[in-house]
Amino acid sequence: MGSPKIVPLPDAVAELVHDGDTVALEGFTHLIPFAAGHEIIRQRRRDLTLVRMTPDLVYDQLIGAGCVARLVFSWGGNPGVGSLHRMRDALATGWPAPLEIEEHSHAGMANRYVAGASGLPFAVLRGYAGTDLPLHTDTIATVTCPFTGEELAAVSALNPDVTVIHAQRADRAGNVQLWGILGVQKEAVLAAKRAIVTVEEIVDELTPVPGSVVLPAWVIAAVSVAPRGAAPSYAHGYYDRDNAAYQAWDKISRDRGAFTGWLESLEGK
Repeated sequence: MGSPKIVPLPDAVAELVHDGDTVALEGFTHLIPFAAGHEIIRQRRRDLTLVRMTPDLVYDQLIGAGCVARLVFSWGGNPGVGSLHRMRDALATGWPAPLEIEEHSHAGMANRYVAGASGLPFAVLRGYAGTDLPLHTDTIATVTCPFTGEELAAVSALNPDVTVIHAQRADRAGNVQLWGILGVQKEAVLAAKRAIVTVEEIVDELTPVPGSVVLPAWVIAAVSVAPRGAAPSYAHGYYDRDNAAYQAWDKISRDRGAFTGWLESLEGK
């Protein structure tokens, strides 16, 4: 990808996220890229295929805003609270737009990212046995091990057009550092054609942090400074999870009118 540009988030989204793209916004409970998701909503992107292991509030918001045509995932919900009501409405009634889904297991999704990051066409795992998912999902198949004869599950690689993640910091050269509870952010970035990273801050030097991951500048297309860009999720070492916001979303998302008011407020910011 070359060296990333350090640019305002609206510019990064305008240049790198296009209608019809396959977009992964990854983060597991922690470092969820809410600010970037909200900017995608403001720029009214349409017909996106959204990919994520655990869609939660930001995907519910994107679906309710009419940005999404298809969702590829392994679990969806409001963590600790309940369902994603905008997602349920889109599936049940097609409001505000019809929504197709492609469902996998967690292990299957993780292995799909790993295959994409490794430049391989598919991944092999023990999984899906006893489920109906292979009957309904054309990205799941079976292969026979050439060494043992064992029948195994195979899943096609995931290579998003754009991966978006949030991280604690980047240096001025565009190298990114993140730490704490991590999901598949590294793999999702390496699998993507383009990557946007929002960060809490730009620093002169990335000092070592136990358990941290450093993504080199050459795998990132754009870095954008977005303080509290993961809120209401949390950024380890910067701010805590806003549990009240997750609870409040349940009431907002249940009602189309309340959601529409929230959306108008967001787009007006």
